[in-house]
Amino acid sequence: MAHQSLYRIHRPAAFADVVGQEQVTKPLEEAAKSKKIGHAYLFAGSRGLGKTSVARIFASAIGCTENDLYEIDAASNNSVEDIRTLTEGVYTLPFASPYKVYILDEVHMLSKGAWNAFLKTLEEPPAHAVFILATTELEKVPETVQSRCQVFEFKKPTRAVLARMVAAVAKKEGYTLAPDAAELIAMLAEGSYRDALSVLQKVFAASSDKKLAREEVEAATGAPRREQVHALIAALAGGERGAALAAIEKAAKAGADMKLFLELVLEALRATLLIRYAPDLRASLQSELGADEFAALEKHAKLDVGHTMSHINHAAMLAFLNAAERIRYAPIPALPLELAVLELFPAESA
Repeated sequence: MAHQSLYRIHRPAAFADVVGQEQVTKPLEEAAKSKKIGHAYLFAGSRGLGKTSVARIFASAIGCTENDLYEIDAASNNSVEDIRTLTEGVYTLPFASPYKVYILDEVHMLSKGAWNAFLKTLEEPPAHAVFILATTELEKVPETVQSRCQVFEFKKPTRAVLARMVAAVAKKEGYTLAPDAAELIAMLAEGSYRDALSVLQKVFAASSDKKLAREEVEAATGAPRREQVHALIAALAGGERGAALAAIEKAAKAGADMKLFLELVLEALRATLLIRYAPDLRASLQSELGADEFAALEKHAKLDVGHTMSHINHAAMLAFLNAAERIRYAPIPALPLELAVLELFPAESA
């Protein structure tokens, strides 16, 4: 495993293996089965969503063998000369397949001259050529090119989908991943399958056994610890402004990523409010959060709703949501959180 990344080992090899991109895989699978093959496809979506993997699966589904599959990194082969070399080879017949498939990754990096050279081939391609263009920046692909392609947009997976995926991969690798550990990995991955597996690999490398708890994910990745988040939630629940500010300061001094810390605080606030106001969701929340986290947050949720001291309410959610908008531009990362606390505790209540 040290020599090969989890992402490569567990790369999907068939349409059925691709998770959460049915809007792309179903029509492609149908096209391959019905032999209604277009000559140009454009796959768009952020990094780590499986665009290249799906391109390879589609190439295989239409009968293209390794000898007739060409993968080009347009980021480093983006000149007019590079594209001319490619397009000259397009017209020769395939070796042993019905199609020659060209996968161009990061295609938005092509120069203007390269696009112009490529457009001529896209307009009148030979019958055996299939182009699959992949991009993380669809808006940079000229309209003239987009109009000649079938465009498929890859969606970012939900956190739940990522958590299920890393738990399944961990199981295949012989590990047991606690549900709250899987949730944290999914959060750290920020909507990327590849990043989720990179984080999981880091956790594997740091673990001394095959049972992975959330604390091990925190230690391996440097993610804020749960106790740091709970300290702030407890201070808000108890109406203690000084303790809330101290909790933020302590997390910052411990080197916590304050953006991620804020995200975890928002998650905890949301869960606490749902525990309090949505009894029908108790079972699903307990399953999602894990017994320990649920019990800790339930304690704060049980404070009387009319309790004047408790600051776990919709105002807290709004204050920390505003902090999330400000944190990207804040010269001091802890400042937006401190401002949120000060907004919740008017000076006269000090």
